[in-house]
Amino acid sequence: MSNKNDAWGSRIGLILAMAGNAVGLGNFLRFPVQAVQNGGGAFIIPYLVCFLLMGIPLLFIEWSSGRFGGKFGNHSTPYILDSMVKGRVLKYIGVFGIFTNIAVVAYYTYIESWTMSYVYHSLKGTFIGMSQSEVAGFFNSYIDISHSTTGIPYEAVLFYIVCLIINVSILSKGLKGIEKVAKIGMPLLILFGILLAIRGYTLGTSGASDLFPNANAWDGLNFLWTPQYSSLLDLKVWMAAAGQIFFTLSVGMGTVHCYAAYLKSKDDIALNAISAGFMNEFVEVVLGSAIVIPIAAGYLGLDWVLNNASFGMAFQTMPYLFEQWGPVLAAVGGFMWFGLLFFAGITSSLAMGTPWIGFMRDEFGWNNNKGAWTFGALALVMGLPTVFFYQQGVFDEYDYWAGTVSLVVFAMLETILFSWIFGMKKGWKEITDGADIKVPNIYKFIIKFVTPLMLIIVFLGALFSPLNNDWSGNLKSLFSGNGWSLSNTSIIKTISQSGLKDQIAAATDPQIIQSLDDRMFYINMARVLLLSLFIFISLLVYLAYNKRFKEGRATL
Repeated sequence: MSNKNDAWGSRIGLILAMAGNAVGLGNFLRFPVQAVQNGGGAFIIPYLVCFLLMGIPLLFIEWSSGRFGGKFGNHSTPYILDSMVKGRVLKYIGVFGIFTNIAVVAYYTYIESWTMSYVYHSLKGTFIGMSQSEVAGFFNSYIDISHSTTGIPYEAVLFYIVCLIINVSILSKGLKGIEKVAKIGMPLLILFGILLAIRGYTLGTSGASDLFPNANAWDGLNFLWTPQYSSLLDLKVWMAAAGQIFFTLSVGMGTVHCYAAYLKSKDDIALNAISAGFMNEFVEVVLGSAIVIPIAAGYLGLDWVLNNASFGMAFQTMPYLFEQWGPVLAAVGGFMWFGLLFFAGITSSLAMGTPWIGFMRDEFGWNNNKGAWTFGALALVMGLPTVFFYQQGVFDEYDYWAGTVSLVVFAMLETILFSWIFGMKKGWKEITDGADIKVPNIYKFIIKFVTPLMLIIVFLGALFSPLNNDWSGNLKSLFSGNGWSLSNTSIIKTISQSGLKDQIAAATDPQIIQSLDDRMFYINMARVLLLSLFIFISLLVYLAYNKRFKEGRATL
């Protein structure tokens, strides 16, 4: 059933598409904030260690698994995994590789649509004369769909739908469309990133003002690159570093498998995986760290940055900082910054469409056009609640379960499957077959023992996050028989919504109680939608299995 005509046109196109899949909004929005919140330079060391011991192995696993499944005409994670092992159950692990992409793209393209809107407003000069608080207020007005910053009703919804349509139109053209976008978008992204990074590196104290006399861009750079070695003993920092690896490399999603499934059986995967991985690291560590934090520190001071660092700085602060450059350069800066974010977003969101399209083509004979538009329809149905009820917590709920927990669970399960069920003997052969580089033998040990152990620790850490991140104190309490005090951010507490229930119990104002009750309703609605999506995809995998069984193609 697979479409033999769909293939990568060139090696550079594949690498750029893979790098584009990895290079996303998190490289520029999440990484700098994680670094600031976890000790600056102290974060970089565990981050790089996790990249070598967890990120690179996962890239090897996913590239080799994808190419292996592609030999049997499988281009989606359920049947890529099914081709690796015998048995009916393990294919359902691969459901995560379709579910996660649809659930994530539903809200990810909403952020992507913000970048489109902000390009428009930067060029229009909307932010001229605004204070930092007014720029922040503009963002709050934008995500409140009852307001309009352009006079167009439901402006945020319109930009979101247009953004989805652009993605779907490109996906309908197959790998050639994705490759073309990657060849244009990735070089432009890197060019814009370099130009903005140069400004971050050269700003120095020239942005200081009467209000912020100690502003210095070098303070931001020094903070990010000066290790605070005492923090290396803090497990919280290591957990944050490990978590960032999932976001930055797009592992644990199923997109890498699906891209690699279109390779020939003897095509190199080792060098390709390393190349895509290190290109992502260059963009994140060298460029991502040199834009938001240094430029903000250069105008507002390091203390302001340390107190206000957040994901929203990209939209709530950066336009104000660009305005300090004068109207013309502000428009150029805004265009490059939000254009950069748009290319980072769309190269990732396009990758998220390939698992669904590949699955429906392989199992039910759908063409790219039908697969792409149904993917868009699913994303729209799942995504509109994140747009309409963004402030009620639906967006955050999707991000937590689909964009965080699901990644860790799938990565942990696929690593154990690859190393211990498929087996490292066959796995190592898949990794090294056709390799253009000599893969160090130490990675055979790392993939089998170190990476699974790290992933299990990350999962258990998320499951049983202690109160106030006090691991040592909670361990002492556990062994003394006093029990383990869980944080409200732990998976166990999040499932029961303990934090929200505590707020409701502590509130006395009826309006606040009603607002919290409404928030709980919308969060539960989000969970029902996510669970329904997972069950729906599992049902499709079951139907596909029955179809394969009747055709004599099922793996028993």
